[in-house]
Amino acid sequence: MNANIADYPLLKMIDSPADLRALEETQLPLLAEELRRYLINTISRCGGHFAAGLGTVELTIALHYLYNTPEDRIVWDVGHQAYPHKVLTGRRERLETIRQTDGLHPFPVRTESEYDTFAVGHSSTSISAALGMAIGAKQQGIDRKAIAVIGDGAMTAGMAFEAMNHASDTDTDLLVILNDNDMSISENVGGLNNYLAKILSGRFYSSIKEGGKKVLKNMPAISEWAHRAEEHMKGMMLPGTLFEELGFNYIGPIDGHNLEALVQTLSNMKQLKGPQFLHVVTKKGKGYEPAEKDPIAYHGVPIFNPQEDSLPSGGKKKLTYSNIFGQWLCDMAAEDERLVGITPAMREGSDLIEFSRQYPERYYDVGIAEQHCVTLAAGLACEGVKPVVAIYSTFLQRAYDQLIHDCALQDLDVLFAIDRGGLVGGDGATHNGAFDLSYLRCIPNMVIMAAADENECRQMLYTGYQYEGTAAVRYPRGAGTGVTPEQTMTALEIGKGRLIRSGQKIAILSFGSMLETAKEVGETLDATVADMRFIKPIDGALITELAGTHDAIVTLEENAISGGAGSAVNEYILDKGLSVKVKNIGLPDLFVEHGDHADLMKRLGLTSDAITETLRTWTTN
Repeated sequence: MNANIADYPLLKMIDSPADLRALEETQLPLLAEELRRYLINTISRCGGHFAAGLGTVELTIALHYLYNTPEDRIVWDVGHQAYPHKVLTGRRERLETIRQTDGLHPFPVRTESEYDTFAVGHSSTSISAALGMAIGAKQQGIDRKAIAVIGDGAMTAGMAFEAMNHASDTDTDLLVILNDNDMSISENVGGLNNYLAKILSGRFYSSIKEGGKKVLKNMPAISEWAHRAEEHMKGMMLPGTLFEELGFNYIGPIDGHNLEALVQTLSNMKQLKGPQFLHVVTKKGKGYEPAEKDPIAYHGVPIFNPQEDSLPSGGKKKLTYSNIFGQWLCDMAAEDERLVGITPAMREGSDLIEFSRQYPERYYDVGIAEQHCVTLAAGLACEGVKPVVAIYSTFLQRAYDQLIHDCALQDLDVLFAIDRGGLVGGDGATHNGAFDLSYLRCIPNMVIMAAADENECRQMLYTGYQYEGTAAVRYPRGAGTGVTPEQTMTALEIGKGRLIRSGQKIAILSFGSMLETAKEVGETLDATVADMRFIKPIDGALITELAGTHDAIVTLEENAISGGAGSAVNEYILDKGLSVKVKNIGLPDLFVEHGDHADLMKRLGLTSDAITETLRTWTTN
């Protein structure tokens, strides 16, 4: 059940930003209070991203209050921070459905609302996108504002600085807002900084600055001295020298929860020309004490009671594949002092928490910088270190060139532990690991494995670590099948699968997470089932054997059919001239949306019942 909208007298009047702009400025703090309560009471009932949105309530209100959205473009980086934006742009009543099957998308997406100007999910794209929009408007002679709202974590990515470097060369009206929720700099925020921001963004300061430039332009020596003096003075008071050097006019930092300061500063900045940079400091989880104290735990939440000080434990849980990886990493590090663990800002998600505590000198979190992450691993490998890169399937896409050029091409000893292979549920299309088997297996010098259960995952990680070259182990999100991993680690024979069940006529070749489904189908149809384990090198001997003793071969994978593991089987069969019918079953050629994992698999025809019926129809035709 959604929060009772009658309890929010101002918020219930806001069906669009036009309604928001009809309010008096003095009403905005009350609206912020109502919006924050609405988020707490709604997300606690349905689950979703939580702490980030609480931190952007005032900023969201100020932006939609001052800018003529959707005509003016606001691009939200990542999208965790955009829940208040969704509420204020006509989706208030549907917030309770967010991340659920057929519900609101977890991130901004263009097909959901005209106010979602750019689809996001991966970080650090907002400045490039907003700059493109600003240049597009300029080329068409349209007077339109473009604003990118980016978090301090997303600013660690090179792409953000690439965009800023280009923006300074375009002389385009672009506003970049740094939403900084790093609590270590919160002490810098206060009356003085808010006052300085107002002064530096005001017309008087700008006119004096520009007028001074005109007077001094014919006096180069004095002009250069004045410029250096200005930068020196601003550098002493403000942390914006870097952004100024990139060609932006830096304003801030200001308190991102002070609506008066936000509105006045943004109002001033609307009048300024060229690239502008506003630094606002916010508090993740603002207004809900448990989330303020532990914003990491409250980043994404299940259903919970907002009257309690902690999230529900959910009782004893199965080990997740991420847990299996985290335990293996610690065990392997104890055996081999050459091992280092690297992650692009996914310590919690990839479960490197214990490793970072036990081996802090061998743990590297590079921030949201996937390209650097992979090439850093390559450099370490050059010096005889044994790097293990813990990365989500969907994020490894961002470092594809580095994977090919810096690791595989040089045949360097780097192990990739690829989490979230397959569908991920509520995070949807931007986070589904639908393509890794396809984009990995075409790369020379790689060994690629997909785990079917917890023990296999542990043994594959050990196998990939022992292999002297570039290797990848792919495993799904969440809990496994309940298999207890063997503590003894044994390297698997490279390129060899295993026969699970012997049957008649049909041989099902399962890759990774689909093995349990394959076994159920095998029992129903009396089919042979093989756990292929390796996507590259493929087990050609097993394929040849099964092709010679069965009428048909079926491949099964939680990866795109296009170019995936099934394609590797097809290629082998064609190359060897084997005479056998083949059918590939996996993810279709589309971006799968968010929703409950079981619901999605049913819709896609990837349940055991659906596959059984598909094969019955196929074999009778």
